[in-house]
Amino acid sequence: MNTFQVTMPNFQDWLVQVGPFEMAIKGIIIGIVASAPMGPVGVLCVQRTLNKGRWYGFATGAGAALSDLIYAAITGFGMSFVVDIIENPVIAYWIKVAGSIMLFVFGVFTYRSNPVQQIRPVSHNRGNLIHNFLTGFFVTLSNPLIVFLFVAMFGQFTFVVNNFWPQLVGYLFIIVGAMMWWFGLTWLIDKVRNKFDVRGIWIINRVIGVIVMLVSAVVAISVLTGNFISFAKCL
Repeated sequence: MNTFQVTMPNFQDWLVQVGPFEMAIKGIIIGIVASAPMGPVGVLCVQRTLNKGRWYGFATGAGAALSDLIYAAITGFGMSFVVDIIENPVIAYWIKVAGSIMLFVFGVFTYRSNPVQQIRPVSHNRGNLIHNFLTGFFVTLSNPLIVFLFVAMFGQFTFVVNNFWPQLVGYLFIIVGAMMWWFGLTWLIDKVRNKFDVRGIWIINRVIGVIVMLVSAVVAISVLTGNFISFAKCL
């Protein structure tokens, strides 16, 4: 009788098996995590969705997604110079542990922050979608500290690999993940616009903080116990 078995590769197996599909999943996760916290651009996106319309909010988020991709590429480019060191199993192990800690701290910071304080008056002049896109882009670009978030996530998910095509797929899907987040957020805000208030922004931010903390904790435990599961083999 044949039985179905799910392979649970150890950390070393997962480290070297980074195909395009796996990198795509990682890219989506990284794109969502980088976009989700309610920072200045997140609050601006919500405000524009409520005051100007859903697609103006989405255009703002799309601009932020492009800026995130630029910072992700800069981070990956810098880390690529030490990829041989990163791929050493012992060093990679501690990089993942450090990345998990950094991501957990980021989740705590997100949970404790109050994005409502970042609300500013929004012009009733809609402008065009390009203008909204550019403001989202430059607001995010003005925050280079996001590089540290990418360093933490790249280290945790072994995102920087010595293979051009899977790496390219990973970067492309970072922006896919970010766009998925902004599309979903603006859709939700548009649907509940009559019931949405500033407390809603605070609640969203807290939920995001908890999710980030849980994800980082799960990955850290998986690394520490040597049971890191391959995305590609489990989906």
